[in-house]
Amino acid sequence: MQYQEAWSFLDQLQFFKIKLGLDSMAAFLAHIHNPQKNLKCVHIAGTNGKGSVAVTLLTILRKAGYKTGLYTSPHLSSVRERFRINDRFISENEFAETATIIRNSLAGQEITYFEFTTALALLWFARQKVDLAILEVGLGGRLDATNVITPLISIITNVSMDHEAHLGSSLELIAAEKAGIVKQYIPVVSGVSVGEALDVVSLKCQEKKAPLYQLTRDFKAERRDDGFWNYYGPEKRIISQLPMVLRGEHQLENAAIALTAIDLLQREGFAVQDARIREALAEVSWPGRLEYFCFDLINKKVVDCPASLATKSRPVRHYLLDGAHNPAGILSLIKSLQRDFCYRKLICVWASMSDKDINKTLNVIAPLCHCIIFTRPETVRSATPEMLQSFLPVSLHNRVKSAETVEEALVLAEDESEAEDLICVAGSLYLIGAVRKILRGEIVDGNGKGSM
Repeated sequence: MQYQEAWSFLDQLQFFKIKLGLDSMAAFLAHIHNPQKNLKCVHIAGTNGKGSVAVTLLTILRKAGYKTGLYTSPHLSSVRERFRINDRFISENEFAETATIIRNSLAGQEITYFEFTTALALLWFARQKVDLAILEVGLGGRLDATNVITPLISIITNVSMDHEAHLGSSLELIAAEKAGIVKQYIPVVSGVSVGEALDVVSLKCQEKKAPLYQLTRDFKAERRDDGFWNYYGPEKRIISQLPMVLRGEHQLENAAIALTAIDLLQREGFAVQDARIREALAEVSWPGRLEYFCFDLINKKVVDCPASLATKSRPVRHYLLDGAHNPAGILSLIKSLQRDFCYRKLICVWASMSDKDINKTLNVIAPLCHCIIFTRPETVRSATPEMLQSFLPVSLHNRVKSAETVEEALVLAEDESEAEDLICVAGSLYLIGAVRKILRGEIVDGNGKGSM
């Protein structure tokens, strides 16, 4: 297949519904000679923070000289964003070649979109002979397609309410699904530190005799007054004066989880010096997650932001893009808005998938917004602007504007704002991807070169 043909073939698989279960995935991988058996892996589950932990691990290991694969989901605008080795994404030719091998091995077997991309990642990493592959769970953990691997380390970042239709209606049930990645004797690094979710994760680790390294008990992050932070790891290891470029208070915990995984990987032969860790943490980039930049309306390009939002340079607009789409993510976004930014008005561009808990996300952030612009980036699953407005109290309806397309929503946001204001785009990763593509272009080019 050529690249466009391969992408079209993959897109057709979206018509198959989510299928949780490992039997078909294991059987299919056997047809392509079980590439997962030739890989050393780290497996990451959790409600939020999986991508941040994964990209932090990748950046550290790359700095230390290791050839490291990264498989994440979903993507923002191009499916090739999901597949990365160090700072290079899969090229169009590599994508087409690997996808062709998988398609030709199907022999009429039905496979879902996520099963296909997971198989593609495993096969590409094995063919490229990576030193280590980092795999992010797509949904839950226990029955997720990625759970065919036996990793060196398992990570569970946190547990909160999300995907209840598939994972369960309580924290205990959701925690049980995520704890399903725990393997016999394999160490687990956990950001779950309190409550019933901790009980579930701890019990699963006891059952599997898997050593558990728990946030606040076995490792922690401590913010310093000088803007840096200190890491306190297992066995009393301390690394001080570490930088943090990712925004959000929760990123300290995510970074500490990643560093604890690095500590455990060193026991497996992946040595990393403190100096490489410091260098890497200053370079970590994760687009669409509390991503702040300024946009020149006249020249239509991203520009350096002034020191303060309180500037009278009218052609500039300040953007904050965040993929928060569940209650815990929205609370983190609000904390960052209140702590990290000073603005006159908050203009929000918002979209949501219709199967999300809109009441517990939109209604939390809406009172902070001077203007809320609803749009619909993905017509099959996205809630309509009219549906979104119906979730708001009548007292907030006068703040609402609607746009049929993402392009129209951005024009409205720019018209409603001035240089002292902040335009926040949130509620859906589909929306973030569409907005980022318009304002910043694609993350990855045809050859796999990234522009983060």
